[in-house]
Amino acid sequence: MKIKKICCIGAGYVGGPTMAVIAKKCPEIQVTVVDLNEARIAAWNDTDVNNIPVYEPGLGDIVAEARGRNLFFSTQVDEAIQEADMVFISVNTPTKTYGEGKGQAADLKWIELCARQIARVSTSDKIIVEKSTLPVRTASTLKDILSHTGNNINFQILSNPEFLAEGTAVEDLLSPDRVLIGGDPSPKGQAAVEALVEIYSTWVPTERILTTNLWSSELSKLTANAFLAQRVSSINAISEICEVTEADVIEVSRAIGSDSRVGPKFLKASVGFGGSCFQKDILNLVYIARTYGLNEVANYWEQVIIMNDHQKRRFAKKVISSLYNTVSGKKIAFLGWAFKKDTNDTRESAAIYVADHLLNENAELSVFDPKVTAQQVYTDLDYLGTRESSKNTSLVTVTEDPYETCKDSHAVAVLTEWDEFNNYDWQKIYDNMLKPAYIFDGRDILETEKLKAIGFRVYTIGKTQTL
Repeated sequence: MKIKKICCIGAGYVGGPTMAVIAKKCPEIQVTVVDLNEARIAAWNDTDVNNIPVYEPGLGDIVAEARGRNLFFSTQVDEAIQEADMVFISVNTPTKTYGEGKGQAADLKWIELCARQIARVSTSDKIIVEKSTLPVRTASTLKDILSHTGNNINFQILSNPEFLAEGTAVEDLLSPDRVLIGGDPSPKGQAAVEALVEIYSTWVPTERILTTNLWSSELSKLTANAFLAQRVSSINAISEICEVTEADVIEVSRAIGSDSRVGPKFLKASVGFGGSCFQKDILNLVYIARTYGLNEVANYWEQVIIMNDHQKRRFAKKVISSLYNTVSGKKIAFLGWAFKKDTNDTRESAAIYVADHLLNENAELSVFDPKVTAQQVYTDLDYLGTRESSKNTSLVTVTEDPYETCKDSHAVAVLTEWDEFNNYDWQKIYDNMLKPAYIFDGRDILETEKLKAIGFRVYTIGKTQTL
């Protein structure tokens, strides 16, 4: 089956960049990204690509090249589905906040709504591609809904999970480690797999395109994120040991990362991992294991989350204990709010939870992030429901100037590893802070000895120091 038109439901951090790259590499295919959020679609269509809703290095240029040629962003969902040969589902699958599985299971209501909408408006055979991260055997839910449309339309379901790292998403899409496609073993199912393989093989070497059954593909996505998060929590656990034994976590990471069986990636100690996937996917894995009575498996993976939460709490407690066991009424400057550099995504960012802990102690926070808006900062804090929104607004100030953020503060906490932080005039920052002036480097990106020479008292994750 030759694909001429693609529809992607969901114009978020996955759907937008993925479809932009497909449109760039396959100019003969019409790609339409649809979303009910009118403001989001308007932002994707903004004549100034600097205003598109997803910040990723290089993405604006790709959108500018393909938009209006064969890449379109629209709120006309029914029309785009009806015309498409292939429909990608790239909607949110958050952790449930209610009912059975609350706090662990994935909330699949948006997936089901997509399936029902596709079933309702389709008048021709279609290939449905799961792009969202989903629990194992979600494809069976889609199949069940789509097979009962009553209009004799053939739907083939594929699993094509994304393995993007935000901040390098464009690079990951243009030159992926692998593309994974899971499909039904039937002849029609394999024909659908080949149709998607043909699209990716336009720019991805065929040896990097892996095909599996549906269930292996769905589970592989959860497993990949669980393994990566496990590495982060593991090195963070070691960072705490380093701080009390005079070992240096950077040196330990380099030593173990040099072992070819271990490798160096994801061994950077930090205040904790964030993002939309790691925690959600591990909790999903935990829920699946418990559902099948695999309690030891569930407990094993749950410990990765427990360690990550501990790392954020102990960072906040270190700030409090260093400032004479009270931060009430004290100004703490936050450099960074995004969960990692080169993205404006704040989902599950460590900064949110460190801030929440300090706000519980009546600290006054001043926040600067080069890509995160003030509205997003307040939205993130309000979402936790820890206190009234008015209190968040009164205790937290968001500025567009890092020097203003740090002025008159008792301490600076580095929560995101933005490269520009290392290039600041730290002497100027020191001169305008209350003394003694503290820096808490939660990402280990600053030049500690230079800061100490200026006069700062510096705490860095994974290193022994007396403040």
